[in-house]
Amino acid sequence: MREWITGRNPVFETLSAHRRQCFRLMLANGVEEKGVITEILKLVKGSNVPVERVIRQRIDSLGGNPQGIALEVAPYPYVDLHTILKTAERREEPPFILILDTLQDPQNLGTLLRSAEAFGVNGVVIPQHRAAGVTPAVVHASSGACEHLLITATNLAQAISEIKQANVWVIGLDAGENAQDIADIRLDGGLAIVVGSEAEGMRPLVRRSCDSVVRLPMAGRIESLNAAVSGSIALYLASRAR
Repeated sequence: MREWITGRNPVFETLSAHRRQCFRLMLANGVEEKGVITEILKLVKGSNVPVERVIRQRIDSLGGNPQGIALEVAPYPYVDLHTILKTAERREEPPFILILDTLQDPQNLGTLLRSAEAFGVNGVVIPQHRAAGVTPAVVHASSGACEHLLITATNLAQAISEIKQANVWVIGLDAGENAQDIADIRLDGGLAIVVGSEAEGMRPLVRRSCDSVVRLPMAGRIESLNAAVSGSIALYLASRAR
């Protein structure tokens, strides 16, 4: 099924990644051909993607904040976990993986995917069911960063088992009392970070599958952070350690 990617940065990153089949670009009448629009038009010209000038309302009807531009594409190209692990091996670096346990909010998912791409994650694992997938809303929320990521949608328990077999340490983020301070954990080797859902955190089976459960130290009165914020901080700390 085809879908529409909207917004200037998401469209640009989708075209730059060269991972999806692109069918056509719609540009609203009155949009000036300068800045990132110029770069987008260069990319579509090189890919022989047709460009249609349309009234702005037609693009606005797609929802969100399309900024006068929309790209019709094939669905997001998921990969398998083996591909993610092989990518780290090919780069001659210990695997660095983000595992997301049933996140529901596309904005949170998009934010974490943007952080994952920025901090050098080799790949992201999300559940096949009961969670947000890489929809156009997620592409928009990630500002197109997800187009450059390897993402697999699979059974998390099985994925964690396979990740452990690759000598990767799996840590789960949790604000509970029994969690260790993340500063006391080595983050510079093969590492997978698990972020739980916005309301419930990690599911019990996923939590038990972790080698260690860690928390971010908090100095204020608020006991925990938003899932996207805490996950992004943990990714940053691991990136610095690596």
